[in-house]
Amino acid sequence: MKIFVYRLRDDERVYFDRYSEKYGIEFGSSPDNPSLDNVELAKGCQAINIATTPVDRALIDRFYELGIRCIMTRTIGRDHIDCAYAKEKGMDVLSITYSPDTVAEFAVMMILMGLRKVKYIRLRNMVQDYSLNGTISRELGNLTVGIVGTGRIGASLARMLTGFGCRILAYDPFPKAELTDIVEYTDLDTLLRESDILSLHAPAVESSYHMIDGPAFAKMKAGAGLVNCARGPLVDTDALIDAIESGHLGFACLDSIENEYGIYYHDRMGEVVGNRQLAILNSFPNVINTPHVAFYTEEAVSDMVENSFIGLSDFFTTNRSNT
Repeated sequence: MKIFVYRLRDDERVYFDRYSEKYGIEFGSSPDNPSLDNVELAKGCQAINIATTPVDRALIDRFYELGIRCIMTRTIGRDHIDCAYAKEKGMDVLSITYSPDTVAEFAVMMILMGLRKVKYIRLRNMVQDYSLNGTISRELGNLTVGIVGTGRIGASLARMLTGFGCRILAYDPFPKAELTDIVEYTDLDTLLRESDILSLHAPAVESSYHMIDGPAFAKMKAGAGLVNCARGPLVDTDALIDAIESGHLGFACLDSIENEYGIYYHDRMGEVVGNRQLAILNSFPNVINTPHVAFYTEEAVSDMVENSFIGLSDFFTTNRSNT
């Protein structure tokens, strides 16, 4: 079997070489995103392996013409791919899993940084204002954290939070029995009303689009915080900005935002970045933005590459996908 890997990063190369040999899969590669200008690179391959890069109808058509019958994304989410159209064409879309602790740990860090006003303290330190004015906070153990989505990452976060002694609420259409001893499952409205900190770990699907919107922010406690280490489209960014500007939302820590494609994972220093919402969010002293890096650990990168090889090997051996 031969595959073509798009957007191969230098830090992934060692893992691709290692697991290519282990699973007997030959690969070609490019550091560039897939585009109509470089689809021919995948000629002669049975599948392509991509990262968080958009794959639209035009690309799917061209890849199909070249004989590509499987798109593997070495990410958990698939919202960057037109999966419905790929299915119409007879192409399968596969995704991977990786250690859930990597994102869960990052979420814990974001919760603490937002709660303890770390950005504001750092900004003041940079101008040598070392006073305590406006920096008082609260202890996590006395608060309620609401987790939206208790899949592998949300479940891992819940287990980590037990060490802080905080009350943990959870909302998920499919509650996990094994978590009921550490979380209180409830409806979304109750979770919004009672949580001091809201942490999002839901997938980006049609039903979850802008699930945290203006009415949702209005239901939240005054001064509550929002952490999003999942997907940007879960949050209505305009409503988020309104909630911050009004003072109703105490803080927001965002590892993913709407319309991040073409910005995150690129060096845009010295350029005018065409995302006004990001510029506004960056201007707030109580908003922390990180460029979708919650996943980025050596363990996770290794998992992402190996599991993409495992998924492709299984697919072409059994002709079954995980769609």
